[in-house]
Formats: sequence, structure tokens, C-alpha cells
Amino acid sequence: MSNFILKCLSGDALLEDVDDYVERWHEGASTLSLCKYLGMSRSEYELWVIDPDVLPFVVEAHRTHRDVNEVIEEFNALPLAARAASPERARKLATWLKNAGLWE
Repeated sequence: MSNFILKCLSGDALLEDVDDYVERWHEGASTLSLCKYLGMSRSEYELWVIDPDVLPFVVEAHRTHRDVNEVIEEFNALPLAARAASPERARKLATWLKNAGLWE
């Protein structure tokens, strides 16, 4: 079954589309729980409900097959300039900074 997270990973959905998926679920599109319908674990869903800004980190965690908390911790460890970017762009910036000898 395809879900919101999988569609984001395949490029068939944007992060901004999450509200449309939630609305479809409320309209009876599925008998699954909302977190399963979206493709999130229970803990990812709870994080997202508390802070919707974690959604890019949830998608990144699925893309890299890692725990979302690990992705968030890694992001928070980046220099402030890198944190303004998406998780993927931040990782690329951090790699560049390290390779340029500008960040240890």
C-alpha cells in the first residue's frame, strides 16, 4: 500500500500535501489509523502532532532508514547556518564545511 511518506519519497507528493491526506482520511478513505495511513510510526506521528515542523525529518528518517530522533539530533548538531536548510541540504552543507576544514 502506498502512503503519504512513500509518495513523498517517490516525488508523487509534497510535504504541503499532508493536510489533504489527513482530510481524505477523515472522509473515510481508509480504515487504518491515521498514523499508518500517513506511513508514520506511532512515535513519528506523535512528534508530528506536537510539532508539524518535524515532517521533513520524518520523511528523511524513512529515506535513510534511521530513527527520526537520530535525524533531528544530527540536524541540531549542525552549525546554525546549516540548520536553516532542509535535512538533505544541511547534510550536504555540513559535508562541504568538513571537507573545506571549516568545521570539525
